[in-house]
Amino acid sequence: MTRTGTTTAQLRRALRREVPSTVGLLADERDFAAMCRYRTFAFDDHTTYLRQVEALLRTLATQGGHTTVTLFDPEEYAAWCAETGTDPDHPTSRSHFTAHLATTGARVTYTGQPLTTLLPELVDTAVRQATWEYATTVLATAGDCAGCGKDIGKAAYERAARLLTRLLEAAGPGTHHLVCSVQATDDALLAVLHTHGTTPPDGAAGPEFTAVLAAGIALAAPGGVVLRTTAPGTPDRLHGWRLADSTLTPLTEAEVFAAYCTDAHTGEPLSPEPGVEYRAGHPLAPDPDDDWTTHH
Repeated sequence: MTRTGTTTAQLRRALRREVPSTVGLLADERDFAAMCRYRTFAFDDHTTYLRQVEALLRTLATQGGHTTVTLFDPEEYAAWCAETGTDPDHPTSRSHFTAHLATTGARVTYTGQPLTTLLPELVDTAVRQATWEYATTVLATAGDCAGCGKDIGKAAYERAARLLTRLLEAAGPGTHHLVCSVQATDDALLAVLHTHGTTPPDGAAGPEFTAVLAAGIALAAPGGVVLRTTAPGTPDRLHGWRLADSTLTPLTEAEVFAAYCTDAHTGEPLSPEPGVEYRAGHPLAPDPDDDWTTHH
């Protein structure tokens, strides 16, 4: 049954607006080159490929449906094909893998933004998801403390959450930008948190930041936290802490200055940022509920 006066073509267009689309994107030239080994892959130039993808996204947007973009990883694709017994050199296989990514991979909603905006957002989303998965795996597999029997991952997360609260309370009013870096066994973990005031934010960013800090605590890995506070009428303030022995120790003013004003790749000095004050890390008040050093 159809509405009176509605043509078949109009009905199909209306239905099309209710069908979501997912586009798997080869973001960099190395991934693109890996796909070129397949005979059925139609492209041989990455620039042309990106231009055609962007045209496809614009076309999908004009049809009114919901479109997401996900990263297409050739290595992950080859492994998935081997696991599922799928022929990798077939367009249908790539379509099925993209549908798989729609439920498991990092993805970004296409809202008409150019690829120059969408690509960095997509890569950042993928890195954040991989970091979250790694950190949560560390916490889930940390086991129990031999001394007290507590779940190490759970205890580390609770300790990290309390440390984050104390960091924000010490920073006071203003807008805070925090970066936590942890030198894990397999890779470097990085989490960023942007928040206002002295209360950890709701949403995904707070748990992501806390999980990375907790992974560093659980692994007893080296790392650090830097905090930048912006408030009206005052210069930005930069503070830093060293993560060592599963705790945060304030850096001195000289150490904070050196951390921000040294090129990480060359070791050469960098000019201080104008209008910014480099300060020692705030001493963090003792936590009466913290028994980490006693039990772990």
